[in-house]
Amino acid sequence: MEAHGLMADRALLGRTSTAERVAEILRGRIAQGCFPPGARLAEEEITEALGVSRNTLREAFRLLTQERLLVHELNRGVFVRVPDVADVKDLFRVRRYVECSALRAVPQGSEGPAGLAAIAAAVRQGQLVLAAQDLQALGTADIEFHEAISDLTGSARIAELMRGALAELRLVFYVMDNPRWFHEPYLVRNEEILDALASGHGEYAAELLCKYLEDAEQQLLAAYGSAHTGKRAEHLK
Repeated sequence: MEAHGLMADRALLGRTSTAERVAEILRGRIAQGCFPPGARLAEEEITEALGVSRNTLREAFRLLTQERLLVHELNRGVFVRVPDVADVKDLFRVRRYVECSALRAVPQGSEGPAGLAAIAAAVRQGQLVLAAQDLQALGTADIEFHEAISDLTGSARIAELMRGALAELRLVFYVMDNPRWFHEPYLVRNEEILDALASGHGEYAAELLCKYLEDAEQQLLAAYGSAHTGKRAEHLK
C-alpha cells in the first residue's frame, strides 16, 4: 500500500523540505478526497511514503490541526476531523466574503480577468470527470473551480486561507449520500459564472455565485439534519 498515493509525492520533497511542505501535500490529499472524515492517519505509513522524519510529520499534523483539518485524540492518534453544522455555516460565511467579493472586483466590460483560464480549466475538468463517472474527482473539480475564483484576488494570503477552507469543505461533502446528485447541477452554474466573467460582468457573476452558495449551504445543512435524525433513530432502536 502506498499511503493513498503519497509515494508519488515523495519526489516533491527535497533536502529543504519542511513541515509546511508536508502539510501542503496532506492538505491537498484531503481536498482531493483521499482521506475521509474520521480516518486515522498512520505516522509510520506516511513517514515511509514521503521519506520524512516523524518529528517533521508531527509538526505538519500540528499545523493541520490548527487549520481544523485534523484532530489529535489522546492515546489513539491523529484523525481527519469530522465537521459539524457550525463548521458548515462558518465556512460558507467565509466563502461569501471572499469569493463573491473577488467576482465583484472584476472590472465591468473587461475581456475577462487574468485568472479566467484557470476557472475555465476547472469547468472543463468537471465536465470530463462527470462523463467518466469519477465521483471523487467531481468534488475535486468543484474545489478547484472555487480555488480559481479565490485566486482572482491576487492575494497569496487569501489563497492560502481558502486552500484550507476548501479542504475543510471537502470533508463536509461526505455528508451527501449521492455525490453526483449534489455536484452535477452546480457544474451548469459554474459554466454560467464563467460565461458572465468572460463577458466582463463581474457583478452579475457575483450575484450568481451568492445564490449558488446559499443553495449549496442549505442543501448541506439539510443533509446534516437528516444524518443527525438517522443517528438518533438508530440509537433508539
